[in-house]
Amino acid sequence: MHMGEILQTVGALMVLGGFALSQFRILSQHSYLYLLLNVIGSGILAVLAALQLQWGFLLLEGGWSLVAFWGIITRISGRTSFSSH
Repeated sequence: MHMGEILQTVGALMVLGGFALSQFRILSQHSYLYLLLNVIGSGILAVLAALQLQWGFLLLEGGWSLVAFWGIITRISGRTSFSSH
């Protein structure tokens, strides 16, 4: 297995792991751990997509990483990033 494939697997496992843990109600989608798993995992995948000129995948993973990063900034600042509808 090449380094790129290892990094892809690690990134995907981070994103999917966070999602699975939230679906089983083990981890809140607003927790720092969930958000960090998404920022780092999707960030890894976004960098790899950019290096391989995979624009659609870069858009998906880069956007995912930015949204999760915004969630962290919002939590740190004490604001609420989600509606109460």
